[in-house]
Amino acid sequence: MTELPAALKTWFDARGWDLHPHQQTMLERAGAPALLLIAPTGGGKTLAGFLPSLAELAERPEPGLHTLYVSPLKALASDIRRNLSTPISEAGLPIRVEDRTGDTPASRKKRQRADPPHILLTTPESLALLTSYEDAGRMFAGLKRVVVDEIHALAESKRGDQLMLALARLQTLAPGLRRVGLSATVDDPDAIARLMARHPDPCEIVEADPGPEPDISMLVTEERPPWSGGGAKYAIPAVLEAVRQHRTTLIFHNTRAQAEIFFHNLWLANEEALPIGIHHGSLDRVQRERVEAAMVRGDLRAIVCTGSLDLGIDWGDVDLVIQVGAPKNVKRLVQRIGRANHRYNAPSKALLVPANRFEVVECVAALEAVRDRDLDGEPRGPGPRDVLCQHILIAAASGPFDADMLYVEMNAAGPYAGLTRAEFDACLDFCATGGYALRAYDQWRRIRQREDGLWELRDPRSAARIRQNIGTIQDTDTLKVRMRGRGGKPLGEVEEGFAATLSKGDTFLIGGQIVRYEGLREMVVEVSRDAAQKPKIATFMGTKFATSTQLSDRIVRMFQNERWPELPGHTAEWLSLQREVSRLPEPGRLLIESFPHDGREQLVVYGFAGRNAMQTLGLLLTKRMEEEGLAPMGFVATDYATLIWGLDAVSDPRPLFDLERLEVGLDTWLQGNAVMKRTFRASATIAGLIERQVGGQRKTGRQATMSSDILYDTLVKYDPNHLMLEITRAEAMRGLVDFSRIREMCQRVGNRIDLLRLERVTPLAAPLFLEPGRVPIQGSADERLIEEEVTRLLDESGLAQVDAPAKPVWRVPW
Repeated sequence: MTELPAALKTWFDARGWDLHPHQQTMLERAGAPALLLIAPTGGGKTLAGFLPSLAELAERPEPGLHTLYVSPLKALASDIRRNLSTPISEAGLPIRVEDRTGDTPASRKKRQRADPPHILLTTPESLALLTSYEDAGRMFAGLKRVVVDEIHALAESKRGDQLMLALARLQTLAPGLRRVGLSATVDDPDAIARLMARHPDPCEIVEADPGPEPDISMLVTEERPPWSGGGAKYAIPAVLEAVRQHRTTLIFHNTRAQAEIFFHNLWLANEEALPIGIHHGSLDRVQRERVEAAMVRGDLRAIVCTGSLDLGIDWGDVDLVIQVGAPKNVKRLVQRIGRANHRYNAPSKALLVPANRFEVVECVAALEAVRDRDLDGEPRGPGPRDVLCQHILIAAASGPFDADMLYVEMNAAGPYAGLTRAEFDACLDFCATGGYALRAYDQWRRIRQREDGLWELRDPRSAARIRQNIGTIQDTDTLKVRMRGRGGKPLGEVEEGFAATLSKGDTFLIGGQIVRYEGLREMVVEVSRDAAQKPKIATFMGTKFATSTQLSDRIVRMFQNERWPELPGHTAEWLSLQREVSRLPEPGRLLIESFPHDGREQLVVYGFAGRNAMQTLGLLLTKRMEEEGLAPMGFVATDYATLIWGLDAVSDPRPLFDLERLEVGLDTWLQGNAVMKRTFRASATIAGLIERQVGGQRKTGRQATMSSDILYDTLVKYDPNHLMLEITRAEAMRGLVDFSRIREMCQRVGNRIDLLRLERVTPLAAPLFLEPGRVPIQGSADERLIEEEVTRLLDESGLAQVDAPAKPVWRVPW
């Protein structure tokens, strides 16, 4: 189909619109098995994805589900429904569009299964739930097209893996199904295309004109950024001035806690009482919706926000985006920039606000990457097996299945194209028995094989429990926060761990206001308003981003310039001074500085591997130093460096970076560490070994942690080769400890390690001494300090001998 039906063409003509070239191309290639459209924000890519469906339905409006739209956000699905209603109603098309998310009433969900609309808008979790019902085959039999919006956001997480397995199931139920992926920010189009395709079928890539270059720069302030910290309080006056000069400004932050702090400081400085709101995922839904509605009406001049407003929702007349703090990832920055001037061929306008001195360098590097259209991304690797286990249970909930056919179906999903039969069978056995150590317990024997060879649920009633626990999003263990009193206003959520630290009278920030903790009542944090000026800050979990590999490499390459005219004078002078007294890090080499400070020996490793990896490197290097008798006392890590302090200077660092020894040290550390237990809990919940919802009631975080810790310790002791332990180690290595970046660093530099012995702290190392999150090491340094103090006291008292204290065990309280 290459032409618009008459009704749609009339609608376009009435508005004076013509199809963009990429929209025409999507219409012409509507029959392709899979398409990936890469188009700039505001370029009409969502309409381009729907045009073939609207055209087909306008000519042949047959009953039943024709098109399924999947987005990462519930709010985005609702926004698309509103936007689609305009051309459908004004063109007089007989098309019914509905959304289905966690907020949809149960009565409507039930009706949608019996009488589905022509176009259904949903999320990966709701789609997985729909495929688990016995009537899924009837509901999806006539499905013609699936449109996946913001595919780049889903491709980076387990939600994307789950979605691709669901699409493979839909392809079995509707063999002629056509797939469409939409995105504005794709670093590797071929990789996303492979993800979208039904393996081994190809996926065609359609790239739109990228449009004009964004108007993006770094905010110039009279006050210099501090050496460390993430609040950017110094920039508040300049940010307020930028807000005054624009209609609506989105002020993005990397974490929810930073957003709360900045909003509080911004409001205190807002003497003109400009209408400013705050929006993030820990706030109460009603409060978020109130802010969203105010944005659409144009009532707000600025919104302090997080990733909750990253994606393609068109909230009002935004003409400026401000990113506070280094973006850490160029692709995320491009996505956020696109929220401003959300129109085709209109340049987006954005300002970057570095929170500290080093982030000035990172922001300039990010600006250059945006101008070069150099997006970053990390390879995802094979699809995780905990998601695979959940999918097997979903398949069983929908009815008996043939294992051979299910394996072929899973192999057709992009992330699982390399799945071996042995890996599949291990997951199948896990779902059937729980594994060797757990096979005696009925609660983990969830499926069985019938005499005819088909697999089914051992107890049909367990289907309801499986459906209650579908999903890959691992919510932080949180508690609701409400104003004290009957019918108190809900404010949002805080972490259980944070709530446990509160005493009556403590104050903290939530939703931009300071509240006073009054007590815990029926698992709800009760608070009252407080006029304090310096609150205790709520620790929202959120995502703590690490600087991407590509952006880190660009920063190191920038260091090689003779001068830096693109940097503010104070930052350029800082780097020049570093070059004079030491060196700047170089590509392909590892710079290490050693110097005395504050009565201790300091070692700084400039690895530029991201915060998680540099934190892990600190743990492993201090363990290696302890083994070498170098008496480390503690460390602190940032995205670019790890600072270690101790009693002895390091003369040869190369043995410390022996990759094989580092991996052995990591394995030893991981075996009994809280990181592994936390990772196990997340993967075991996804795989169905641990249930968070039972009988419609959600377990508390403490209940879930206790049961998962008991399971973990049992498997480690009695079944160390259990599938869940294999999955846990792989997830910990890839995620929380990010060992792959340490491995890549060691392999890249080899023996090209430069140790500089210096007399004092260097300019590049100075901010590390101000960094929070210092991790103390308890080991031989404690013993030596104790011995020295005991010797001093004994010398003063005249005693000659004393029994030496026992050697303490090396351990890290993390």
